[in-house]
Formats: sequence, C-alpha cells, structure tokens
Amino acid sequence: MSSLTTSSEGENSTPRFVVGSRDDETEFLGSNMKTDETDFFEDDEEEESPPERQIVVGICAMTKKSKSKPMTQILERLCKFEYITVVIMGEDVILNEPVENWPSCDCLISFHSKGFPLDKAVAYAKLCKPFLINDLDMQYYIQDRREVYRILQEEGIDLPRYAVLNRDPDRPEECNLVEGEDHVEVNGAVFPKPFVEKPVSAEDHNVYIYYPTSAGGGSQRLFRKIGSRSSVYSPESSVRKTGSYIYEEFMPTDGTDVKVYTVGPDYAHAEARKSPALDGKVERDSEGKEIRYPVMLTAMEKLVARKVCVAFKQTVCGFDLLRANGHSFVCDVNGNGFSCECCILISSRNIIMRELAPQFHIPWSIPTEAEDIPIVPTTSGTMMELRCVIAVIRHGDRTPKQKMKMEVKHPRFFELFEKYDGYKTGKLKLKKPEQLQEVLDIARQLVVELGTHSDCEIEERKSKLEQLKSVLEMYGHFSGINRKVQLTYLPHGHPKAASEDEARRESSPSLLLVLKWGGELTPAGRVQAEELGRAFRCMYPGGQGDYAGFPGCGLLRLHSTYRHDLKIYASDEGRVQMTAAAFAKGLLALEGELTPILVQMVKSANMNGLLDSDSDSLSSCQHRVKARLREIMQKDAEFCEEDYEKLAPTGSASLLNSMTFIQNPVEVCNQVFTLIENLTSQIRKRLEDPKSADLQLYHSETLELMLQRWSKLERDFRMKNGRYDISKIPDIYDCIKYDVQHNCALKLEGTTELFKLSKALADVIIPQEYGINKEEKLEIAIGFCLPLIKKIQMDLQRTHEDESVNKLHPLYSRGVLSPGRHVRTRLYFTSESHVHSLLSIFRYGGLLDENKDQQWKRAMDYLSAISELNYMTQIVIMLYEDNNKDPSSEERFHVELHFSPGVKGCEEDRNIPTGFGFRPASAEVNQGSLEDLSNDKGSDEPDRARQKSPQPSEPVSIQRRSPLVRNRKTGSMEVSLLLVPLLVLAKAFLLAFGFEGCSMVPTIYPLETLHNSLSLRQVNEFLTAVCRSCSESHVQSTAGTGQMGLSLARQGAFLVFYILRTGQPDRTGDKCSPWSVSQSILAQE
Repeated sequence: MSSLTTSSEGENSTPRFVVGSRDDETEFLGSNMKTDETDFFEDDEEEESPPERQIVVGICAMTKKSKSKPMTQILERLCKFEYITVVIMGEDVILNEPVENWPSCDCLISFHSKGFPLDKAVAYAKLCKPFLINDLDMQYYIQDRREVYRILQEEGIDLPRYAVLNRDPDRPEECNLVEGEDHVEVNGAVFPKPFVEKPVSAEDHNVYIYYPTSAGGGSQRLFRKIGSRSSVYSPESSVRKTGSYIYEEFMPTDGTDVKVYTVGPDYAHAEARKSPALDGKVERDSEGKEIRYPVMLTAMEKLVARKVCVAFKQTVCGFDLLRANGHSFVCDVNGNGFSCECCILISSRNIIMRELAPQFHIPWSIPTEAEDIPIVPTTSGTMMELRCVIAVIRHGDRTPKQKMKMEVKHPRFFELFEKYDGYKTGKLKLKKPEQLQEVLDIARQLVVELGTHSDCEIEERKSKLEQLKSVLEMYGHFSGINRKVQLTYLPHGHPKAASEDEARRESSPSLLLVLKWGGELTPAGRVQAEELGRAFRCMYPGGQGDYAGFPGCGLLRLHSTYRHDLKIYASDEGRVQMTAAAFAKGLLALEGELTPILVQMVKSANMNGLLDSDSDSLSSCQHRVKARLREIMQKDAEFCEEDYEKLAPTGSASLLNSMTFIQNPVEVCNQVFTLIENLTSQIRKRLEDPKSADLQLYHSETLELMLQRWSKLERDFRMKNGRYDISKIPDIYDCIKYDVQHNCALKLEGTTELFKLSKALADVIIPQEYGINKEEKLEIAIGFCLPLIKKIQMDLQRTHEDESVNKLHPLYSRGVLSPGRHVRTRLYFTSESHVHSLLSIFRYGGLLDENKDQQWKRAMDYLSAISELNYMTQIVIMLYEDNNKDPSSEERFHVELHFSPGVKGCEEDRNIPTGFGFRPASAEVNQGSLEDLSNDKGSDEPDRARQKSPQPSEPVSIQRRSPLVRNRKTGSMEVSLLLVPLLVLAKAFLLAFGFEGCSMVPTIYPLETLHNSLSLRQVNEFLTAVCRSCSESHVQSTAGTGQMGLSLARQGAFLVFYILRTGQPDRTGDKCSPWSVSQSILAQE
C-alpha cells in the first residue's frame, strides 16, 4: 500500500492522502503529490506527526468515479483539513481482494456504478462498521426505477403520471400493452403521445420519447453522453417489444432540466441544463464542460430535496427535477451526487467531523458564520436584526430609444387590430416577428397606393408610412431587435387643434399607431447591473466576507440556508428584464448566460400595472403640464422672475441652475438644432469616405444607422412653423449621451457642446414632465406607481406577520442559529417614469416635516441638487427589528430610506451634490457619515477602509454586547465585524470589485441615506395616507366630470382606496394583489 502526502498552507497540519491501489492510478492526483513507499501506519521520523488522532475517510468506488474531476477536486481539498486523512481504494483492490484485506477506515464514502461489487462493499461495512456517508443497502433500490418511484410515492413526492410494464412470466397481469397510432395503454392506463419510455434498470440510460403524428411522429432516443451528443432523433414510432419499462407522461419543461444535489438534509444545490431531449447536442464551454446554470429552488423544492435525501439515506445524493405547469416533479434519483465540488466540500467535512470528532476526542466545533444571524448595530448603539430589503431600480445603459406616431384609418389596420383582439382593451402591442411582418406588408401596400397622389396631407402620411416601412425593414430581419408597434383605438379620431365644426366632421374612429425601436440593454448596461448586484450584497450583514470563494458571504449564507426570501420583479421591457437578470447574477454569484436566470428568477410584472405604464396615454394632468412646459420653453426671451415661479415653484436647486444656464430657451434650441445639422453633415461625409463606410460603432451600430437616428431628430425637432418640439429634447439628450460615452472614437466636432446644451434643457423638461408644482407631481406620481406603493406597503407589513411561506421549518434547522427568522428581499426593476414618481411621493407626500427634522431637511436639499436620475438609479428601503423592544412598541421596527442617482455622467461634474454617507452616525447630530468620522477626507489612500477597520464613533458604540460574539478559529470570519460600519464595508467592496475598474462602464454613485430613524408605523401611515388622499381626489374628480369610464390609474386608485377603507388584507400571497383585481374588473367592463 502506498501513501501520498501534501503540505498544507497552515502551519499546524500535515494532511495525508493515501491510495490503496496500483501506482499508475495515482497520477490523477496531481504532480504536487509524491508517492511514498513506506507503509501508511509506519511512523516517519522526518515527517511531522499530526497533532491529533486522524479520521480516516475511505473512498470505495470504481476508478471512473473516483478519478472524476469533481471527485478529485473534492478529495484534494478534503485531505487538507487538519484532522482528516483520505484513503482511496483502487479498483484492483475492490474487485480482486477480499474485504478483510481492504484498508480500514473510520468513514466510508461509497456508491454504486456499472461493474461495482455492491455486495462486497456491504460486507466490508458490516465488518469494519465505519460511519457511512451514503447508506449501501438503499443503493440496491436506487438501481431499480420501479423501487425509486415507489419510495418517492410513499414519501408524498410529486411524480409524473406513470405505469409499469413488467414483462415477467410470473406476473402476467402487469404485462398488458395496447399500442395505438398516437397513444399507448399500459395495464389500463392510457398515455397519449408525447410520452416517455424508461427501462426499469437505472443503469440503462436508453430512454425514448415518442411524438404524436401531428408533430411529425418518430421518437427521440436518449443515451449516456457520448462526446457532444446525448440523444438522436429516430423516425421509429413504435414502442419497444422486449424488456420491462416505465411509461410516463411527458412534462413540458421549456427545454430545461434541473439537477439537484444534496449534502445532508439541510443543503441543496441546483443547476439547470439544456434538456437532452431538445436536440441532443450537449452544450459545452471552452474547457469541455457541459454548460449548466445554477438556479434557485423554491421552498417546496427544498423540502422535496430533504425528503429525497432522508428517504434514500444518501447524504450526498442527486436527483432530477422537472419544472412544468407551475409544479415540480422528481423523475430520477441516484446516489452519486459528487458532481458539484464547491458546494459539497465544506458540508461533507462538517458532517464527518460532527459525527466522529467526539468519538475520537478531537476538539472540533462546526464554525458558525458571522453572518448567520443578520444583526447590525443601529445608530443608537443597539443591535437590530435586518428583516426586509426593498429596492426599486432603474434599468442599465441602453441604446437610444426612438419613436414615431401616426394616425391610421385604413381598413387593413382595423382588420389587424381585430385579429389580435385589440377591441377587448382598446390597445394592442405587436412584438412577434409574424405580427411585425403583417404591419410591414400593410405599410408597403399603402406606400404604393399613395405613390401617385400629390396632396400635401397625403404626402405627409406617405412620409410617415415610408418611415414605418424603413424602420421595419432595418437589419433585414426581426429577431433579436427591439422593435414593437402599439395600436390604440380612438373612437372619435385623434384630437386636433381646429374649429368646432371641423372637430365634428373629424369624428370617425381611427387608430393611433406608435412605432418604437431601439432601447436595447448594452454590454455596458449588463456589466453595470451585474457589478451593482455584487456590491448590493454589502448591505447585508457580513457582506464583506468570503464564503466558498465568493465575497459578500452574508447574503449568500442566508440564501443557502433557506432564510432569504427573494423575489425579483421587472416590467415587460426587454432592457428592464435583462437588467434584472444581470443584477441577480451578480447578487447571488450565479454563472452562465442571462437567459436561464431571467426565466427562473425574474417575474414579469406586466398585466397588473405594477411596473409598467402606458406612456402614450397621458392623463389630463400630464397634458396640462406638457402644455405649460411648451408655453414657457418656446418663449424667445430670457427667463424672468415670473418664469422661475411658473417653472420651478418647488425651488429645486438643480432646476434653478439649469434655467440660469439656459437663460433664453429658444436661443439654446437654435444652437442645439445648428449643432445637430453640423453633426449629421459630418456623419454623411464619413459615409462618403471609403475608409469609414463600413466602420462598426458601439454595439454593432453602423454609420448609416447612426445617421438615420440623427436625421430623424433633425427633421422632428424643428417643426414646419419654425417652432421647436420640446418633447424631442429628451431624445436628443439620450442620443448625444450615448454617442459621447460609446462613440467618442469618431471624434465628431461639437458633440461636447451639444451634450452640455441638451443636458441643460433635459434637466428642466424631464423632471417637470412629471409635474411642475407639488400637487401635480403627486397626482402624476400616483398615476404611475400607486400599485407599486401598495405592494411596498404590503412587503413591509408581511415581514413582521406570522407567516410560514418561504421560511425554514424549525425541524430542519440543524446548524442554523436563527431558523425562525428570514430576510425578505423584494427587487423591482423598472423604467425612469416609476423612479421619478416614487421619489416624488417620498419628497412631496408629507413623510416628514423638514422644518422639524434636520436629517430630512439635509436629504431634501441633497435630492433638490440631483439633476438626473440616471441608469441604475436606486431607491432602497431597509427594515430592522429590535427584539429587545415590546412587540407592540413603535420602536420595535426601524426603517431606513436610501438613494443613489445611478451611474455618473459622461463628464465629471464638479458641482455634483454629496450626501451624508450610507447609514450616517445619527439622525440628530450633523456629523457626516461614519466614513467621514473614521477617515481623513484628504487622504490619498482611498482603500484604507479595506486595510484597517475604523473604530465607530461614540454615537454608534455598542452599549450591549451581542450574545453571538465569540472567539473564532483562524480562517473564519470574525463576529466582531458586526461592529464595523456598513458604509465602510460597502465602499470597500466598491473599491475592490466596483466600477472604477471597468474602463467602459461609468461608475455608479454609492447609496446615500435619506433617513435612518423612521418607525414602521410612521412609514405605513404615510403610505396609507398617500393612497387614501389620491384615491379620494381621483374619485371626486371623476364624479365631478360625469365620465362613464375611469382611466386605468384612477380605477386602480379607487380600488386601493376601497381596500384601505374596508381593511381587506391580501391573503393570496404575491400571486394575486389588489391591483390584479382591478384588471379583472376592467376586463369585465
């Protein structure tokens, strides 16, 4: 027997790796391990003896399994632990030696595979009586799919509907098979195609799926992976006539299988892969590994994982999960779960040491991670538990949005509107390629029909149709390009500024066609979201640590122990959904592409108005606001005192600064128009230059496409009457910001000046489009985000209610210090309109009196100086619970409100406002952030926070030591990190992993605390009052006008008002919220 030794990085351990096999079977362990010819049990004077009795872990498996890369990595790392020695029993020993000659061990890891002598392994276990990681007797059952299904059924675990065909002469009653063209009947159970046919032997991987004739018939034949193939299609449609099989219903999983791995009953890890039944091609990465994506398990799926682990007595176990039709079904179980090395290593070691350390008198206690209980110090010095994090986040960097509106009356448009049920709601969105193709066909036909006319009005319509045709024909295809057409039914035609007689004549119905394109999330936007997700972990206690190789272990630890209730919502816009997926990838340290993450983790919030809004259907208040903006901004004179009062009644500092810079709005618009003309001229010249004709710009844009978007703005900005359409200002700023950031290599003249001028105009128009005075801002804001406000209110309330959903069951909480507690995280990704609206509600809704609260006064001054809510803007609400306070006390729950204006601008703004840090020391004492108190602002070492943890100032000193504080062994996080200010941790993380290192990705402003001493009751009453007041005003407004139909926003407001009045709580969970009821009522009407 030969032994292998390796040197550990630690000073006090000499781990051993012993292989009971031929020498040629040790090569896979690595060149850093040298073979030692001395007997394992013989003392080596030159080698330092282990300090304590060693636990010998034996590996008994076929060479193919014990040499596999995942197992090798697990064992190489496992043998470095101070008290563990690993012995691998070689295949020659297992097959040819009697069990009495096998190496002895204290713990045995053994699992069956093809050719493995399970009987001998069972005999060895009875002889030596080691601690078994996986029960050996149960592995007999795992080899038979019939027994696996029986055990699963007895445990109450959902299975696909199935029947067993036993071709056994002794059991003829189980061999009744009737085959039809599109179905099979097995012992009286009928299975229409598609259905699955599985051999009863779990070692036989030849699984067939049979398809119906309507889909082309034939079958997909699955097998154990060979190279890059895992299945092939066969035209054969008849089932096999020899052998015993399980027939089961085919479950539609959208082409994705989920593999779940357990390490004991309290840990489960899941990975998704492309279903082998999809096309049979195995997707592999550059290293040849099959591509799999870590996915999150639901609370019910985690319970299923525990049941499987316990029922089959396999500590390390793997099983397959099918997610279909809103349910999860187990379809296979195997005892070899050693395929996910990173998640198995620590848990396997802990299980071994927990069971054997007391027996061998080894001083060992399972380390409890510092972030195990989410406790942080409050500003008053007490310890509070983090209970809820709510964040509303704008999407990341995108390509410029473009839009065109036109009124259409041609019968073919009405036919299209009716074909896709547009009359049900009066609105229709067309996104699918076949739908857009139909619109393109209509546009082509009408352009030809109008070609012979010369009427001015017809020429205008023809111009619009040609633009519609041109945009839809761009790129030569529809797939992967963000384009959509919206149709809105206008019963009396589009309103026009004309006489009453003309208005009466113009009463025939029409459709408002809105074409939108662009607005796609850029690579920079994806990086912004992913990096922000990583940094977001720092807000959770223990966020600066390192767990299983990942920074931000506080959140990851919570999530892996089932105490993190996470839900991510996104509007139906592609850029918003991909931002949410990228953020989730960074937040949870996921790997792979964004699409599977999006499908598994991001909930689309459309259909209920939660995060979506119809920006083309303006309320009467918005119409009034835009009319006043046009009036003021089209005044060819310098702003006077009256203009300042009209346009900036709230006294916003950023607004006043922009107006001062603009002085004469028409003159600035003239300059902007001239710069745009110059810009388009430069681009045309570049196009004429053969050297740059095929130049590729950022995100695969061409010079021709760049010219198209600027030419459209040039045409639309200055109208025929010589006046300027100020509604195009945001689009102009959008385009120039994009080009200054991403296409600066073109070195076009005048872009810097155009950026400055258009930004000044946009800083006036964009925020004021959401209301000019406080009353208008609140009315418009509630129209956009009343459902979101109500949802946030419910998120905060549910946190302290006694609910069992998404909580770890106390019976399954071994090794977890706080099984009855969880952190609830709700992330809402949306567009600029919802972020502006939500911030307006907090600013102008009366949450606090800034004359009485100095911290709120400073926060309002800070927000007043913010000129732009850029990409990745965040509004974050954090809820804490003080368990030392009486449950009925107002001081029991503590709310903090934080804000970041998102990514920094293209040019460094020296006048950018600075806040007071993340979680400043006190609401009452104006002494800046904790970082300011602990670090010299003039220091040239910005990363000092990472080098040395500062001592908290007096207001945050810990007056009561937490009972959790204890000494810890080296290598684990110190619990004393609970005393470190979270601001320093967050900013240290940003410096280490943040955005400054990404040259093409603008930095993101850190979170600033607006207020950190709000009570939950205070916030709840504020949100209730906002909903009630706005609902009452909407109801009164509607009653006064005598309108029969309410707008969607007003009906939603009325319904929420009704819910608040009647006190009807939502008892259906997140799946059905009050505003979804409003949708059903609207549909009925």
